[in-house]
Amino acid sequence: EVHLVESGGGLVQVGESLRLSCQASESTFDDYAIGWFRQAPGKEREGVACIGINYGDTYYADFVKGRFTISSDNAKKMVYLQMNSLKTDDTAVYSCAADYSHCSSGYLKYPNGLDYWGRGTLVTVSS
Repeated sequence: EVHLVESGGGLVQVGESLRLSCQASESTFDDYAIGWFRQAPGKEREGVACIGINYGDTYYADFVKGRFTISSDNAKKMVYLQMNSLKTDDTAVYSCAADYSHCSSGYLKYPNGLDYWGRGTLVTVSS
């Protein structure tokens, strides 16, 4: 079983940046794809970005391309989401997930089948 803990959320102004962190507990970290998802109040959860830990392959939702960057530090079992040029629409609870499947558009589009989830961290972008 993989335990995931997110951190780094907070309150920022439009245009500012935040870096979220996802700490994983699993010793076989390299076998997983890790994804970031978000859910705003009254909206469905949506995939933001994912990374395949072994090969470093990444995939991004169109609405964050050019603004967000996902990366990993395999030695620390950490996955990061660098968020730049934040908008009010980015306000949401951000959660990370881990699964044996490949990082792809399907990984982000169908999150309900992913195996492990953290509790999330709140990002609030104020104008």
